[in-house]
Amino acid sequence: MPRFAQLVMGPAGSGKSTYCSTMVQHSESLNRSVQVVNLDPAAEHFDYPVMADIRELIQVDDVMEDDSLRFGPNGGLVFCMEYFANNFDWLEESLGHVEDDYILFDCPGQIELYTHLPVMKQLVEQLQQWEFRVCGVFLVDSQFMVESFKFISGVMAALSAMVSLEIPQVNIMTKMDLLSPKAKKEIEKYLDPDMYSMMEDNSDTIRSSKFKKLTKAICGLIDDYSMVRFLPFDRTDEEGVNIVLQHIDFSIQYGEDLEFKEPKELDEEPANLNYDEIFQDKASS
Repeated sequence: MPRFAQLVMGPAGSGKSTYCSTMVQHSESLNRSVQVVNLDPAAEHFDYPVMADIRELIQVDDVMEDDSLRFGPNGGLVFCMEYFANNFDWLEESLGHVEDDYILFDCPGQIELYTHLPVMKQLVEQLQQWEFRVCGVFLVDSQFMVESFKFISGVMAALSAMVSLEIPQVNIMTKMDLLSPKAKKEIEKYLDPDMYSMMEDNSDTIRSSKFKKLTKAICGLIDDYSMVRFLPFDRTDEEGVNIVLQHIDFSIQYGEDLEFKEPKELDEEPANLNYDEIFQDKASS
């Protein structure tokens, strides 16, 4: 029997721990067993129980206090993750061998772990050897994404993780519950973006012709291949949380032995989500 895993990624402050807590509570309401593993050696506290904690293996503070290493916070975290990659037997023992496991891995926020360092790719390959079906879940703070250039930066970070890890990935725009009604309306265009239109709207603010060409090339890459799309995540909305979970479950075929239905599209959501009009143009075309 396969086991299932979400690799919860995203920049620091994007809401990874809150996402894990929300998913655990939501799964409990569905009578589903979901466990969390903390893989952030710099984490301080959680509001949910964890089945395994990397700090039992190594902690950033201990590394930084080691006079023979002399690492700062970022270097210390990278060292901890590389040490972790050399000690996957600790993780295997912590996970046990129970079938039908569904585990959320709460990962660190340093983007280099998902771009040019091999640690997370090695973790994915190891989990797959242990018969886990792994889905990447990349979180971006919606409050950060209300400007086009910041949005493009967030998209590139999500795309880097997707290309590096080579696993199914669901991209999520978090903290929708913290946005004002005006900001919610503004951010709708970023969920399934028209990158060319977005660039044209901001072309007057780009002074350098070289930067304009680069931005156009990046937008073209994203738009032409439809590589990145975001789902809204409002932790106070049970139905919205369930739709996100359905998309992730579908990507790893959780419960494929049951009668499985494709996840709802956002234009099929109940009106109380306030996101149903986002894709109305698609539904009418």
